[in-house]
Amino acid sequence: MNHLIKIPVIAILVISLTIGLTSCEKVTPPVVTTASVSAITQTTASSGGNVTDDGGAEVTTRGVCWCTTENPTTVNSITTDGSGTGIFISNLTGLNSNTAYYVRAYATNSAGINYGNQVSFTTISSGNGIIFNPDLTYGTISDIDGNAYKTIQIGAQTWMAENLKTTSYNDGTGIPLVTDEVEWSFLDTAAYCWFDNDEATYKAIYGALYNWYTVNTGKLCPTGWHVPTDTEWTLLTDYLGGLLVAGGKLKETGTTHWSSPNTSATNETGFTALPGGCRHYHGLFSVTRQYGLWWSATEYDVLNALYPLIRCDYGGVLRYQNFKTNGMSVRCVKD
Repeated sequence: MNHLIKIPVIAILVISLTIGLTSCEKVTPPVVTTASVSAITQTTASSGGNVTDDGGAEVTTRGVCWCTTENPTTVNSITTDGSGTGIFISNLTGLNSNTAYYVRAYATNSAGINYGNQVSFTTISSGNGIIFNPDLTYGTISDIDGNAYKTIQIGAQTWMAENLKTTSYNDGTGIPLVTDEVEWSFLDTAAYCWFDNDEATYKAIYGALYNWYTVNTGKLCPTGWHVPTDTEWTLLTDYLGGLLVAGGKLKETGTTHWSSPNTSATNETGFTALPGGCRHYHGLFSVTRQYGLWWSATEYDVLNALYPLIRCDYGGVLRYQNFKTNGMSVRCVKD
């Protein structure tokens, strides 16, 4: 005798609906963001990412990919940094010095691969021809444009050991480039330029020249750094024994980038002061290789701001005030 099991119609509907909902759940590629790049050297750097959503399936592989062209993928150089969601750190190796790279984090699951936002950086040059002190240990910092700089601790302060090169504020906004002499002379707003309007020759060694209105935005240096005040410049020179002797201890040695005689230059501090010259308020350029002039963040009066000056023929540091319209070098100090 056959026994029929009767299942209520409502139960059948519930089971069917449950099966239908389960079958409609869609797995998507993971969501991942790219970490900023740090610890940049000539051949290595550190980045990583954060897998914030697994897309409904296990994240089996994650890491970063990089290339010298935009939008790198996993067909380029990659790291493999574990699995699952969360933050991960990636170490990039085998890089070329003084080279711009683009980095994206990636993550994969059964639905495929997804990439994070693109981050760019430039590896440190094998010196750019700058003569650093080989007996000291330098750190590194990069700006919003991806330019990398050596840094050095002097007393209680940590300074950039190279002149600033950025063409953007630390919020990503571009700084106006002004090349015309007349336009420069009438500026009362932020601007930068390269000495002799020649980026190819002067950027790598001497950096950019900025007017004081650029400094006064408070956004010129990388996040966590700032343009030093006159007081902070004074702390530096006092630590080195005073204005009369500090210049030689700060200057890059030799006459590769300084004009002869480069008096008293030892660079024992590692600061590696370089003579970027000046663009005057009337728009003309002068004294590159002879004078290094660096803005302070301290205003002198409505027209002028304070700055230190180092000369090729003097072993000390001079303190002056000059027109805010002038274009001069910038060194950043850590907050």
